This record gives sequence, structure tokens and C-alpha cells, in this order.
Amino acid sequence: MAAGVGVAALVGNLGQYALSYAAGGPPIKIGVLHSLSGTMAISEVSLRDVVLMAVEEINKAGGVMGRPVEAKVVDPASNWDLFAEKAKQLLLEDKVSVVFGCWTSVSRKSVLPVFEKNNGLLFYPVQYEGEECSRNVFYTGAAVNQQAAPAVEYLMSPEGGGYKKFYLLGTDYVYPRTTNKILRAMLLAKGVPAANIGEEYTPFHHQDYQTICGTIKKFAAGGGAAVIRTINGDSNVPFYKEFGNQGLRAEDAPIMAFSVAEDELRGMDTSALVGHLAAWNYYQSVDTPQNKKFVANFKAYCKKNNLPDGENRVTDDPIEAAYFGVYVWKQAVEKAGSIEVDKVRKAVYGQKFLAPGGQIMMDEANQHTHKPVLIGEILKNGQFKTIWRSKGLVKPEPWSEYTNPEKGCDWINHQGTYQKK
Repeated sequence: MAAGVGVAALVGNLGQYALSYAAGGPPIKIGVLHSLSGTMAISEVSLRDVVLMAVEEINKAGGVMGRPVEAKVVDPASNWDLFAEKAKQLLLEDKVSVVFGCWTSVSRKSVLPVFEKNNGLLFYPVQYEGEECSRNVFYTGAAVNQQAAPAVEYLMSPEGGGYKKFYLLGTDYVYPRTTNKILRAMLLAKGVPAANIGEEYTPFHHQDYQTICGTIKKFAAGGGAAVIRTINGDSNVPFYKEFGNQGLRAEDAPIMAFSVAEDELRGMDTSALVGHLAAWNYYQSVDTPQNKKFVANFKAYCKKNNLPDGENRVTDDPIEAAYFGVYVWKQAVEKAGSIEVDKVRKAVYGQKFLAPGGQIMMDEANQHTHKPVLIGEILKNGQFKTIWRSKGLVKPEPWSEYTNPEKGCDWINHQGTYQKK
């Protein structure tokens, strides 16, 4: 009997598949390229989940151009070389029309030659260091001028505490090093002496922060110091724990984070984190009708699919950026009337979408996203209280005015990166 029910269900599903195939054509294949294991799984699993939720929503609403969307999920396992292999598999073997994926900049740099050589299309959902202007990537996360730079400017302002010393601490790879290169140039340009800027890096999966936190404690002893941290992955947990163990509090030296959001806080004891800060473009606590619906839908989706933590799951900035990226792609495909990469790319320029956190807009030339900037304070429940917000959307600048003032990014009037006059 059970077998009979299974066969009946299968036949029913095949019938629905045949109808959808006849109505709008075969499924449109998309790729999902996120680490489901390894050091970055703590952050990337949820991006896979929300992309699949968006696909389910789109299919329930009739698909894209009347065609169902079929997601091909792969696990590059936090292995940067494997990212390139999996990207090649998605584009050349699975023949996907678009890929949603990557978190770290080293993973994005690894796949970039694959997308550029094969004219693939990648939607990248995480804040990054800039200094990139690829024809084959749409960046739905923030550039430095939409997160790191305004965060440090806030700390320097009277409103943010008027801090005069900054300890730059990150994981040893391209995003933290490049971001901190830009921040150091900005701090020096604003009159902060080099002696008041500390800088240090640790490897991926680093666990022992005792010595580093001791150094920070000495650095902050005279007051007026803040920590700018770009630690990524599972090293976040031991760093915050050791920071608290050494008696350091937000009142002594606030930590401003660019890579810790609600999803990472979900697995931490937040008692030692209260009062510390993070800069993002979205928080789960953003009070909009569409965000309340988005948060409820994500929790329900995770529960329905028996995903870990189920309805206790949270949303955060990269999750939102991954989610609206799927819808921006959908809108562009329907505007172009095609899934061809070159046609879709042109159709993305200037697209607007009412994202959970508010309306966003794709830039009309540089393939980045106009977004608001929010600075939030960590609460005991692992959520953020917004304490500062930009006025309107901030235009993305892939090339920083502090390190590359002569460079711009424009795929309409130029061939990508160009020299400003």
C-alpha cells in the first residue's frame, strides 16, 4: 500500500512536471555554490537554505517566464580550489543559467576565472573589500564604502564615541587585508597617527586568542580605543569568548564587526557580546511589513524541511542579500525575455526590488547594489538594535577614494575598470 501511494505521488509529480514543461518549456537550471561543510559552513548553510526558499516561492507563483526553476546544489566544503572545480561543474556539466554563491573573497577570487572564461553569471551576496569590477558578477552585498568605512567614521564621530585608536584584527586572507588597507589609509587621511593603529591577522579556523586579546587589552588601556574585526568563520566564537574572559567589555573597547551577524550569534553565548557593534545593511529586527513576513516565512521553511534549529533560525544581512539576488535575477530574465547571460546582465542594470529591509537598487553601470547602511548594537538575545542609519541608499563604490581615487567601475560607458579624468 505504501509503495502504491509512493508510485501515485510520483506519477502525480511527473504529471505536474509535464504540465509545467508544456506550459513554459523545460526547467531553468540554477546553481547554488555554498560551503555546507568545513570552517565556513557556520555562515554559508543558511544562504543555501534561503536561495532554495526563494526558488520554492518563485515556483509556487508560476516560475520564471512560466518555467519552473530547478536548483543544483553543490558543496565546495570551504576548500577554495574546490570552489573553482564546482563552479566549472555547474556551468559546463549542469548547464546552469546563473549561480548564487560564495562567501569569502578567496572563494570568489577562485571561481572568477571560471565565470569569466565561460561567460557564466554569479550573484555574490556578501560584503567584500572592493577593488573588483567583473563583468560576470553581480554584487548584492556591500562594498567598503557601504559598510566598513561608514562604521569607522561613526566610531570617530562624537555620536559614536569619538574613538582615536583602532586595532584592526582579521582572518589572514584577501577581504580583511584589503579592507584594512583601505581603513588604514582612511584613518591616516583623517589625522589618526600610525602609532594609534594596530593590525594583526590569524589563519582560518584559528582558536587560541589569549595572546591577541592580551595585546588588545594593553592597546586599549589608556582609553579611546576600538577593535575593528574582520575575523571570519568559526574563529568568531573563541575570539569573543577570550575577549570577555580577559575582562574586556564594550565600555572599555567596543568591537565593530563586519563578519558577524545574527546567524553566527545563534551559536554563541551572547552574554559577553552585549553592547558590541556590527555594521550591516540589514538586520532581522528591521521593522517593515515585508521583513516580518520574510522572517516568518524563513522560520516556517526551515521547520517544514526539518532543517537544523527549525523555527528557531534567524535571518541576517547575507541571507537577505542572497534572497533578493534570486528575485533580481528573476526580474531581469523576465525583462530580457531570455536566460542568456548577456541579455540578463543588461536587464539587471537599474533593477529595483522591495527587499525585506526596504527597497534596493542595482547600479546602472557597476554591477553593485545601492543599499542603506545600518550600525547595530548586539543584544542579549542575539539580535541587533539599530543605533545609526544612513540617509537613504548609499551608492556603491568598488574602488575606494582612499586607495584608488583614480579608478572607477562602469560597464556601460567603459569596459569595466577605467581611469577617471
